[in-house]
Amino acid sequence: MVPPQGLDLSEPAPPGAPRLEGEGVVLRPLEPGDGPVLRAMHAEPLVARWWGAVPEGFPEHDEPGVTRFVIESEGRAAGMVQYGEEAEPDYRHAWIDIFLGAGHQGGGLGTRALRLLMRHLVEARGHHRITIDPAAENHGAVRCYEKAGFRPVGTMRASWRDPATGLWRDTLFMEYVVAPREGPARTAG
Repeated sequence: MVPPQGLDLSEPAPPGAPRLEGEGVVLRPLEPGDGPVLRAMHAEPLVARWWGAVPEGFPEHDEPGVTRFVIESEGRAAGMVQYGEEAEPDYRHAWIDIFLGAGHQGGGLGTRALRLLMRHLVEARGHHRITIDPAAENHGAVRCYEKAGFRPVGTMRASWRDPATGLWRDTLFMEYVVAPREGPARTAG
């Protein structure tokens, strides 16, 4: 995956997410009827363990700078993936968060969904670096992210409050990096 030449990396994502189709997975923009299904998945113990309680207005509430997709498999909602972008040119990158309903975990769907979104972020949005930060003890998520191409960078100590216990837990900082485009040199002054 190589970022497109000539893309203005300071441009925010255009309004309205595109529909992305890949091998056995579709990422589509949220639709009005998605809320109850995604809230039910978010509340499942295997999801809530890492995502906490379902926030008021989820998933419809606007979170500035965040683009959300429903993950579909075989024509049915299976989870949600979202991304945000750092637009500052000297620190430009994207970040991703994802969850799958319990019945959709462990079969490679998460890896395929991530790869599809990563391709979009590199090829259409011009990112050379994408990050994700699962709970360090969420071993299933870490394996999924590694299969998608993310590599561990380091452990962020006490960076996430565990919704079940209220205790601060570690997260594993992971990144996916492709060869960046060369930009204009900056001079001090």
